[in-house]
Amino acid sequence: MNDWPEAWDDNRGGRYGRGSASAQPESARVMRQVRRGPAAPPGQGGYGGVPRQPSYADGGYDAGYDSGYNNGQVYGRPGGGIPGDPDDRYAGRYAPDWRRRFKWTALTLVTVLIVTLVGTYFWADSKLNRDVDLSTVIDRPEKGEGTNYLIVGSDSREGLSDDQKKKLHTGSAEGKRTDSMMILHTGDNGPTLISLPRDSNITIPKFQGSESGKIRAAMGANKLNAAYSIDGPTLLVRTVEFNTGLHIDHYVEIGFAGFANIVDAVGGVEMDIPQDIKDTKSGADFKKGKQTLNGEEALAFVRTRYALAGSDLDRTKNQQKFLSALANQVATPSTVLNPFKLYPTMGAGLDSLIVDKDMSLFDLADMFWAMKGVSGGEGKSMNMPISGNAGNGNLQWDMPKVKQLVNELKNDEKVTVSGN
Repeated sequence: MNDWPEAWDDNRGGRYGRGSASAQPESARVMRQVRRGPAAPPGQGGYGGVPRQPSYADGGYDAGYDSGYNNGQVYGRPGGGIPGDPDDRYAGRYAPDWRRRFKWTALTLVTVLIVTLVGTYFWADSKLNRDVDLSTVIDRPEKGEGTNYLIVGSDSREGLSDDQKKKLHTGSAEGKRTDSMMILHTGDNGPTLISLPRDSNITIPKFQGSESGKIRAAMGANKLNAAYSIDGPTLLVRTVEFNTGLHIDHYVEIGFAGFANIVDAVGGVEMDIPQDIKDTKSGADFKKGKQTLNGEEALAFVRTRYALAGSDLDRTKNQQKFLSALANQVATPSTVLNPFKLYPTMGAGLDSLIVDKDMSLFDLADMFWAMKGVSGGEGKSMNMPISGNAGNGNLQWDMPKVKQLVNELKNDEKVTVSGN
């Protein structure tokens, strides 16, 4: 007996599988109900003892029924794991709070920056050699507007080996003398840098000995650089103030070795040398034009005078140009923002400087910034006005011009006086 519907025939003929136009669908097969559980109690539905099955009409499937359809979740990514799965590696995770992360990162960076700046300040402040006590200078002129720095380059060979002395052409003279002297005025009308020729004819006034504390008598007419060799920085400040009437607020001194070390630490300084220079005494041997000078070459350049037509007056001009260029180089982003260059430069400079007891790092920064301003055209550089030679062969200051210059500096006015 064939249990299949009558329409089914093993010999289907041409109705199936051959694209026949007479193909007809097979009739629905009748399947017996299969009892999957105990019979439903009387009165609770069901047909012929078969439990009633859930249907859409009943409001959906019960919680235990799996339809086999996805409920909309995406598996395998944060937030899309199987609920309650203990093996889900993303369980309990939330989207990152970027605003909070940025806040804490910024706070950390600011804290590190502040700690670094404070540490650098105390490190640098501890390296300053505050050896000059200006409070021992007597009969000082009244302080004016702005700030006046007396910048001194000494010929100290301290710290130089015999080979270094030979290489730098410094000789082996004992003691210290002033190789260069400048007054730097800072104020509201731009910086003014004034060179004081070492051979200037001045009066060394009475003074208080830096070691004995005793008052010593005036010494009459002398060269300006003699004051330092007699009783050091305090007598030099006293002599400059007495002969100019200008109050000196801060004193800064650097020797040969320190000068060369600073130049090398900053990576050299570019200079435009206006003429060929050859001087066996200083070791200078330069061709005209732009070139970068290392520490040895820079020292030779600022010390040269015998190869220059104006001798000491031309030398002071070269010293001004170089110091301004050096300050400008130190203040460039390539130095300030590079700790591998900034800290060696600061270390070399601070170790080499001798300053007054009241000098702060902010004062020192103001001085270097003003020097940079001179080279940038924001200020003025000049020699002390000279009227000619005195009877003893020293350079005589043009006192009417000097008086006008000092008055302009005291009142922090724009300098109109021209120097040599």
